[in-house]
Amino acid sequence: MKMKWNVGMKIGAGFGLALVILLAIGSVSYKSTVKLTDTAEWVAHTHLVLENLESVLSAMKDAETGQRGYIITGEERYLEPFHAAQKIIDQKIKALKDLTKDNPSQQRSLDILEPLIKGKDGKFAEMQVIIELRKTKSFEEAQKEVLTDKGKKIMDEIRKVVAGMESEETALLKTRSDDAMAAAQSARLAIIFGTLSAFVILAVAGFVITRNIARPLEGLTAIAERITVGDLSVEVSANGRSDEVGVLNRTFERMAQSLRAMAGAAEQIAAGDLRSTVKPHSPNDVLGNAFARMTENLRAQTRGMVESASVLGSAASEIVASTTQLSSSATESATAVSQTTTTVEEVRQTAQLVNQKAKAVAENAQKAAQISQSGRKSTEEAAAGMNRIRQQMEAIATSMVRLSEQSQTIGQIIATVEDLAAQSNLLAVNAAIEAARAGEHGKGFGVVAQEVKSLAEQSRQATNQVRTILTDIQKATTAAVMATEQGSKAVEAGEKQTGASGESIQILAGSVTEAAQSATQIAASTQQQLVGMDQVGVAMENIKQASTQNVASAKQLETAARNLNELGQRLKQMVEGYKV
Repeated sequence: MKMKWNVGMKIGAGFGLALVILLAIGSVSYKSTVKLTDTAEWVAHTHLVLENLESVLSAMKDAETGQRGYIITGEERYLEPFHAAQKIIDQKIKALKDLTKDNPSQQRSLDILEPLIKGKDGKFAEMQVIIELRKTKSFEEAQKEVLTDKGKKIMDEIRKVVAGMESEETALLKTRSDDAMAAAQSARLAIIFGTLSAFVILAVAGFVITRNIARPLEGLTAIAERITVGDLSVEVSANGRSDEVGVLNRTFERMAQSLRAMAGAAEQIAAGDLRSTVKPHSPNDVLGNAFARMTENLRAQTRGMVESASVLGSAASEIVASTTQLSSSATESATAVSQTTTTVEEVRQTAQLVNQKAKAVAENAQKAAQISQSGRKSTEEAAAGMNRIRQQMEAIATSMVRLSEQSQTIGQIIATVEDLAAQSNLLAVNAAIEAARAGEHGKGFGVVAQEVKSLAEQSRQATNQVRTILTDIQKATTAAVMATEQGSKAVEAGEKQTGASGESIQILAGSVTEAAQSATQIAASTQQQLVGMDQVGVAMENIKQASTQNVASAKQLETAARNLNELGQRLKQMVEGYKV
């Protein structure tokens, strides 16, 4: 059995396919997003591993620094960085084990790295031996141990293991990034092809809907519009469809047939044939029932009007004959007076209109002259203001250039300060070496050298901060100079345009003043003409009133008689045309 597709099923099928494709695109996009999120998490994980490895190397350097400071000075406070570095390395190695617990290769590297640092033959054990030599024996014994290659070899092994772990983390990160890029590329292709597929399906669905639904509905709409304007000659062709469009088509066909039947009955009634009968299609057929009742009522009324029309026509004919002679003589004399009065009134109204227009033109011309004078003054003031703005913009540009030059001078000073800081740092290092060579006698000098080095480092950091701030100031100054130059150019152009506008307004003011004087003279002349026409109009109105009073009674009588005669004749003709 063939399934019947209605309009809703056709539209739903087309858009349902598009929704399926959109869901597929969303699924692929979601998977790609999850992949990218995992990659971002691994990026953060890799950064943590690399930071912890760097922290281990940094702590080792701090431990070496503290050990050497103690060897040189023999003061216990230099061992504080050494002990702190041990705690930091313990924490970082524990964190690295937690971060790489799912990576056997990195765990093996940590198993190698930890003994190198904390084992009995590790770096800390070697440094502890040197410290003990400095405590129990002398600086020279500790120095001899420092000058051996044992510590350097252990440190090289540590750096090698750390470098291997960093390389492996970087390789893993690159692999995951490549996988994420591949997933993103797949998602991009899925979105492109899915979107194109959805577009094609929607286009096909739109074409099918247009062909199977919209076009038939357009045809039925055109038929409905023709029926609305009273054109019942439309023909509704059967399309053989069983859906809603087919039902609507058959309904329109039956409606057109019913309306044509009603129109045929109405044409018979309009032709005077009241013998036609209209049969309603159902008790709810409002139009059919109304037509049937109207036909019966017209038959009854027409029979009564036929009898009254005959009597009325005879009486009206006699009255018209007697009143025609009475009104003809009065009409001839009143016609000439009425024509003359009408002509005079038209001339007077024309003169009055001309006078009003002339006054309005004069007033508008005076106002325009005043406005043009005000515009000229405003233009002069605007030109002066633009000149002042231009001078201020030039002063601002000069100040900004001086500021830029001074900032460059400050930059040179900062460079000099940075050089001094570098030289001080180098001097502090040399002083520390000399203090170490001096032995016990150079301890105090070594402390001073350390403080000088610290101060030099602080000076260098402060100089970098000042340089950053100065760079921002130079950028802002350069932008301000460029903006000031553009503003000066814009002000200069505005000043030129304002001058040209002022000259145009001065010329316009002269023309408006001349036009105002001419309009005032025209208004005075039309006022004199209007006074004369008013006097002529009053005289002709008096003559017209006298003539009108003579004709009024005859006209009224003749009009009433003619109306009555015409009514009787029309009524007689109308009732004679009906067939009952």
